[in-house]
Amino acid sequence: MFRLLVFLTALSWVAAPALAEGGFLGIGGDVYRAAQSVTYDTGDADDLFLAGETVRATAAATGTAHVAGRWVTLEGDIGGDLYAAGMTVKIEAPVVGDATVTGYEVTLGEIGGDLRASGSKLSLDGPVGGYALLAGETLTLGAPIAGDAHVMAREVEFGRDAQVDGRLVLYEAEPGTLDVPETVAPADRIERRTLPEWEGELGAIRPPSLGEIIARYLMGIVIVAGIAALVAALAPKTLAEIRAQLLVHPARSLWFGFLAQSLLIGAMVVLAISVVGLLLSPAMAVVAGLTGLAGYILGAYAFGVGLLQAVGRPLPAQWSDRAIAGALGAAVACLLALIPFVGWLFVLALTLAGVGAAVLHLLRPRFFA
Repeated sequence: MFRLLVFLTALSWVAAPALAEGGFLGIGGDVYRAAQSVTYDTGDADDLFLAGETVRATAAATGTAHVAGRWVTLEGDIGGDLYAAGMTVKIEAPVVGDATVTGYEVTLGEIGGDLRASGSKLSLDGPVGGYALLAGETLTLGAPIAGDAHVMAREVEFGRDAQVDGRLVLYEAEPGTLDVPETVAPADRIERRTLPEWEGELGAIRPPSLGEIIARYLMGIVIVAGIAALVAALAPKTLAEIRAQLLVHPARSLWFGFLAQSLLIGAMVVLAISVVGLLLSPAMAVVAGLTGLAGYILGAYAFGVGLLQAVGRPLPAQWSDRAIAGALGAAVACLLALIPFVGWLFVLALTLAGVGAAVLHLLRPRFFA
């Protein structure tokens, strides 16, 4: 799924601004289309990138297809790999390469390579040339799988043509509850495992445990405190001036932080749609992300200093005091972030205020000098 997420991000940078009216963008044989309703029917694409509420491809693509939408239907052959996501996904034409598909209701046809699919309602109607990794609430297996099959589903229905030539590994709440016909796989090629084993083997995509959440929380605090201490040791005067700017003029800092981040993100979009600066767009995205991170650290540090002042503590004079202030600000900010809706707005405001305070210190706009 990682490549699918990268595709969605890249499409939003490259194609979405240019396709607001439902047009298309073609670069080097690749086709990008994004709109409320998208139809690809020309058959001139190497790699295919489609995104919209309703997405339909009736023509073939010779390369890899990346598709995302609420209702997705592919009726044209895919000559390479397929990455698809949506609420309802129907793959009715053959895919020569591997397929990675996720959705609520997923129907799959012929897959030449390996298949990775997940959905609440999952149906395999075509043969799979490689292995299959299938996860769903209900699964209908109606075609042969040439390699191994790893299946996690509450209910499994086997069709007349269902067959697994490799190992059939079943992940069940209670091993032995799913009945497998002999025609699908003989008993000596069936392996039954418990659901926790599925979660353990796919730990990269499972929800984090409470212990992991706490560990990440503490790690975030340590990182903010460490960076605040490092900046305090290298540039104590600069850090003090930025902190003072944020605490004395929080509204002004917030406004300039909003302007600065808007400028960076806007530059990223303009570079993308200009095509000439397309290669610089990812660099601008990195700059915007690093700026936001720096703003959060500065904002958390100033927030921690403000909290210490509120309880009668003096301004931090040593680098260790500044590290404590950074840790305190990060800890309280993370706790406030847990408040529904309001929490993330607070963190966003804290981040933008930190960015704005840094901009005011470094650039010193003349009308605020």
